[in-house]
Amino acid sequence: MSKALTIWFTGLPSAGKTTLANALHQKLWDREIASIMIDGDDFRKSFCSDLGFSLEARRENIRRAASMARMVNDSGVTSICSFVSPTQAIRQLARSIIGNDRFIEVYVNTPLEVCMQRDVKGLYHQANLGNIKDLTGVSSPYEAPENPAIQVDTSQGTLPDNIDYLVNFILKKFC
Repeated sequence: MSKALTIWFTGLPSAGKTTLANALHQKLWDREIASIMIDGDDFRKSFCSDLGFSLEARRENIRRAASMARMVNDSGVTSICSFVSPTQAIRQLARSIIGNDRFIEVYVNTPLEVCMQRDVKGLYHQANLGNIKDLTGVSSPYEAPENPAIQVDTSQGTLPDNIDYLVNFILKKFC
């Protein structure tokens, strides 16, 4: 890669963002492209444990994550970020912090029904029971990106096919 980028995965909970991001991270390392993975769940537990899930708290979570991604990019390393980042405004904030020329928005456009079937963390089940409020896609809105750089529906194709699609797109367009 000629310059460090931030590859920002967005989509509903259980859409496959982290799975794709981890696989992409490995593929870039296999190509000797330095990258770091910043996962929303891990980031929230460590750097944002003081935040809740209100829209303002989510905005602050993304502001902190984008600032970290920018610092990583400034050191010459590509950031692979996996965050629900539910609104256009929140993703625009991330883009403005990182820089438009380095920000690649990947919309993991997996249908809600598939995400609810996967429900790897039991979030949808808990939200439907009323135990979780403000779950994106259930009781809190998700605004799909208007013009993402690329879209992937993880209910279609295999993980290797989806990763090859992403890697080829990124290398062709940005390298």
